[in-house]
Amino acid sequence: MGWAELAAAFVAFFLSHSVPLRPAVRARLVGLLGPGGFGIVYSALSLTALVWLIAVTGRAPYVELWPRLAWQTYVPLTAMTLTCLIAAFAIARPNPFSFGGESSTFDPSRPGIVRWLRHPLLVALALWSASHMVPNGDLAHVLLFGTFAGFALLGMRIVDRRRQRVMGAARWTALRRAVAAGPRLPRLASLSGATPRLALAAALYAALLALHPVVIGVSPLP
Repeated sequence: MGWAELAAAFVAFFLSHSVPLRPAVRARLVGLLGPGGFGIVYSALSLTALVWLIAVTGRAPYVELWPRLAWQTYVPLTAMTLTCLIAAFAIARPNPFSFGGESSTFDPSRPGIVRWLRHPLLVALALWSASHMVPNGDLAHVLLFGTFAGFALLGMRIVDRRRQRVMGAARWTALRRAVAAGPRLPRLASLSGATPRLALAAALYAALLALHPVVIGVSPLP
């Protein structure tokens, strides 16, 4: 049942993330549950599918693709530092290029991390998944993390196409150029205001280290 259950978990995961977001389905669910209720139900369904997928991956038959070596442990430990920084600077920041769409508070002259990464959370997901593949060289985990990495990379193109269609190609291109026209290096004033987000990144990294043995059952430390 190991591979069959893993396949079923993958199907459930992607259905739970794609079907509710189809315009017709989403409109009907929002009308039935309300915007807040839809968000809660969608988040709960997605989290349940993710937990099941991770649990099933651990139960799948072990098929080694490459051996576990001591240095591999440091790859996700290092990559997660950057992942947490990206996530901390992207959370709650207006981003007209993302799934969330338009925001009246977005200022192209002060786009924050959006100047460097149009889809920062998808980049963080790609870093997380790709780095975790290195020390997990069995077939089931390579399928898990490789799928997430591919999902993140493909998702960037899908979101770009969707936002261009919604905004119009001319407006999307003009906004992208306006965002890219600013300074490539952050100003000192913006760096001084980054302390709360740096603290958030550090807290997120510490929380992941602490929760990893509890949730996953394996310590991420050497």
